[in-house]
Amino acid sequence: MAMKDKDKAKPERKSSGTAAGGDAGGGKSRARRQSTEAVVRPPHSGIGRPVPPPRLREQYQRTVKPKLMAQFGFANAHQAPTLTKIVINCGVGEAIKQPKVLEKVVEELAIITGQRPVRRRAKKSIANFGLREGQEIGAAVTLRGARMWEFLDRLVSVAIPRIRDFRGLATRSFDGRGNYSLGLKEQLIFPEISYDMVEQVHGMDVTFVTTATRDDHALALLRELGMPFRTEQDKTQAVRNRGAAAAAH
Repeated sequence: MAMKDKDKAKPERKSSGTAAGGDAGGGKSRARRQSTEAVVRPPHSGIGRPVPPPRLREQYQRTVKPKLMAQFGFANAHQAPTLTKIVINCGVGEAIKQPKVLEKVVEELAIITGQRPVRRRAKKSIANFGLREGQEIGAAVTLRGARMWEFLDRLVSVAIPRIRDFRGLATRSFDGRGNYSLGLKEQLIFPEISYDMVEQVHGMDVTFVTTATRDDHALALLRELGMPFRTEQDKTQAVRNRGAAAAAH
């Protein structure tokens, strides 16, 4: 009986290897949690505050609309062209083999636009590309109302000036019915996107849908709203610069 009591009194010993492994595993999981917590974005400082009216919409009502009516001789205020919606579309061809790439693109579009994107699916199968009908290959956002005006304001005031070697927007991208399309090569021009959180650089197509029935009316509208279109003088200067560079070489 004494021997049995003595054996029970002995504490159980754990192998040093198991303890070290447990500590190492705990350290790895702790480091992983810390890295995950570092990526989490802080809450927005404007939560709970009233949303101010879009600055660009007030500018349109106060300045742009009367100027367009005087320029084109519109007798009725409803004849003046205005923006209807802005569509941001992003095609992700890599999503065929890497579906996680599309998830990151959807997240970034939501941060840029402030609205949840809609995932686009393939309308037909293409064997050469390994594409099946119904497979998710892109994302799109349609902005209207206050979000539309706010996005245009940020695009014109902040994003476009950050484009490298920018020489103005082309005026040939109208569709003949008063709608304009713009292609952006990278999402990093938007200040909402941090360089550290970007896994892959991708572009997007931005389409401005207006109530204008002619391209010159839509061009005048977008130019008055701040879109930096390339003028004929800029084209002439660009041709001269290319000729001077060619002569130098």
